[in-house]
Amino acid sequence: MQNLILASSSPRRKELLENLHLTFAISSSEVDESYNPKLTPEEVVMELAERKARAVFNQHRDAYVIGADTIVVANEQILGKPADEAEAISMLHSLSGKQHHVYTGVSIVSQTNSTKFYEKTEVWFWELTDNEITTYVKSGEPFDKAGAYGIQQLGSLLVKKIHGDYFTVVGLPVSRTLRELKRLGYQLPF
Repeated sequence: MQNLILASSSPRRKELLENLHLTFAISSSEVDESYNPKLTPEEVVMELAERKARAVFNQHRDAYVIGADTIVVANEQILGKPADEAEAISMLHSLSGKQHHVYTGVSIVSQTNSTKFYEKTEVWFWELTDNEITTYVKSGEPFDKAGAYGIQQLGSLLVKKIHGDYFTVVGLPVSRTLRELKRLGYQLPF
């Protein structure tokens, strides 16, 4: 039986793979998530995803390891996870009534092959009131999410429309990820 490991502590990524009835383990890595500011958003997410996957693969060399990283880009600025309430409010104000992009990079590493790729989805927010932003921030939902929101829970009320893969915004483009796993030789159960 082939081992599959998700190199992430994200409950959203875990849930996405569980929904596909895959058998996998979780082994998150504490890697340095700093990056060269001269890199493009595409390069940033692929580099960070690869760092995560390789760190876990170095401890589990018999496995296929999936690493992923997600960022939000608005006005050519990368928005990571907010450090505090004030930063979350500021991020949400900057996204209000505008379009932004969500990038998720994925790296898959195994003994024989590896690959990395990214997906990009355009997201438009409704024009948000101060009360809507404050109420959302008080829910606690924004604090472990790039751009200070998650599309799949209360944050769905902020989103007017998207163009691209919904799961990229959640944090793992599952269809592309499974196709790449299969291409690398992983035997899917379906």
